[in-house]
Amino acid sequence: MTNSDFLLPKSFYLRDDVVQIAKELLGKTLVTKQNGAARKGKIVETEAYRGYDDKACHASNGKRTPRTEVMYREGGCAYVYLCYGIHHLFNVVTNVAGKADAVLIRAVEPLDGDWSDRHPKTKTSNGPGKLSKAMGITMEMNTARLTGENDIWIEDAPDIVGTSIVASTRVGVDYAGADALLPWRFYLCNNDWVSKK
Repeated sequence: MTNSDFLLPKSFYLRDDVVQIAKELLGKTLVTKQNGAARKGKIVETEAYRGYDDKACHASNGKRTPRTEVMYREGGCAYVYLCYGIHHLFNVVTNVAGKADAVLIRAVEPLDGDWSDRHPKTKTSNGPGKLSKAMGITMEMNTARLTGENDIWIEDAPDIVGTSIVASTRVGVDYAGADALLPWRFYLCNNDWVSKK
């Protein structure tokens, strides 16, 4: 059962600045529930993607496919897609319906004990595919609302006052030309769970 006192409000997701939202998601708590048990991770790395003019975005310039249709929904839902046929990547849809903005969650820091059982070969959550595996995020969660109605949600957390936020270019979007150089990847400085420094 989610505690509505801690949930990020719907209004958080409906704002029109996806870059600002990507920054503000740092430090928040991503929660999934499986078999009645919750798993929690502090968000430590994100990437912003803007639908209308960002060539790195799956929905760039109004592109609509069965996969990207969820990006056009009202903000506050999950966009989960399969990368290379192997990794489930979890994104937070933002903005009002029809805008297709989203934030990729790239890494989380475990908040509820040892996660080595989920991905024993390496750090369990320092990359978007690994964090989804560790938290049990699959295509079944695609389109799920993140505001308490489903088994995945995001909770508010104390402000990360005093923690530096690093901005850099996004990972794996060289195909996007000049847009690949946008500094829209954000992570907490000196956090051990960030995927790539």
